[in-house]
Amino acid sequence: MEPGETFLETAVRETFEETGLIVEQLKLFGLYSGKEGFSEYQNGDKVFSVQIIFHSSCFSGEFTHNTEESHEHRFFPRSNLPHLNSHQERFIKDWVNQMTLPVIK
Repeated sequence: MEPGETFLETAVRETFEETGLIVEQLKLFGLYSGKEGFSEYQNGDKVFSVQIIFHSSCFSGEFTHNTEESHEHRFFPRSNLPHLNSHQERFIKDWVNQMTLPVIK
């Protein structure tokens, strides 16, 4: 988040920066925290992240590839997902399992 930015503004900006897509009509999917959010960065910093996840089916634009944070973008059906990043796996699996929203973990 940038100083003064709302959660929604951050989600819209980050989505555009990382994918090239402009998202609208975001809905809260879930709030994720706890031990599953643990990460250790290359510089040795250790954090427990809080993730605020939004969902949208309303978007425009075209995928931007090979940014600093992203190398490839594709859409996948729930039934045929690729290997999942462990830091994102739990909310993607909640989406696959069509959990009652909002998910709070």
